[in-house]
Amino acid sequence: MCVFVPAFSVEEAEAKTLWDTCLVKITPKCALNIIAVVFGNGTLIESCCHDLVQEGKVCHDNLIKYIADRPSLVGRETQYLKKRDDVWSHCVSISKTA
Repeated sequence: MCVFVPAFSVEEAEAKTLWDTCLVKITPKCALNIIAVVFGNGTLIESCCHDLVQEGKVCHDNLIKYIADRPSLVGRETQYLKKRDDVWSHCVSISKTA
């Protein structure tokens, strides 16, 4: 049992770093909108694309992967990662034309 405690602590520390460094770059409204699009049937608010691109691909990828790895979502990770990539590509394409 002691072996799992440090691993859990590292995972929580990594999660805290993600929240502290990535989510400060995007508004809560846009973060929730993007999560709704990736994990549900939400409609992307195009103005959130600017926030997403500013947040950066590494943050976007890691935050979505962190959520997709939750036990309640096991078995659907591939679906969510594809939607994550589709949202990113769409946002980058409209940000270039703005």
